[in-house]
Amino acid sequence: MTVVALVLAAGQGSRFGADKRRAALPDGRSLLAHSVECALAVFDEVRVVLRDGERAEDFDLPAGCRVIHSLDAALGMGHSLAAGAASLNDSQAEAVAILLGDMPWIAPQTLRALTEAASPSTILFPLHDGQRGHPVLFGREFWPALTQLTGDEGARALVQAHRDHCITLNVADAGVLRDVDTPDALRS
Repeated sequence: MTVVALVLAAGQGSRFGADKRRAALPDGRSLLAHSVECALAVFDEVRVVLRDGERAEDFDLPAGCRVIHSLDAALGMGHSLAAGAASLNDSQAEAVAILLGDMPWIAPQTLRALTEAASPSTILFPLHDGQRGHPVLFGREFWPALTQLTGDEGARALVQAHRDHCITLNVADAGVLRDVDTPDALRS
């Protein structure tokens, strides 16, 4: 099973109070760089969705990731997800893992387990302590629908419309639930 990673990092992060993508983790790396490095450790192909005009160098992103620009990022996550999905036309992967740029604590073994459980015809969620987390893996069958997303709800409506294709994988990794919305979240 081949899975491409799509790291969403074009949002405004307004609750954080500054550009959280540049916020330093305790080891000195930026939040976004760390999230992308985690993805590169597992996935052969990693694409990062940034705002129009931003470059990988602006965030010290590691070599090996491909930047995709979301021209309408300010209109919501759905637009960024659609831009990223539209870039997949040249990918041979059978599923895409939608990772969020503010979730750097997902363990590599969790990402590997999700990759192994993915299929071209399912939408796969990690489940930790009864809560669905991230990343969400969409089989290739759903890629055309992802390109049509708009607004700020991401793929929620797509998931609701295809509940019969949704599966979960129980994981012991609390990192699938842990994101960074405020500066305090970096310290906890």
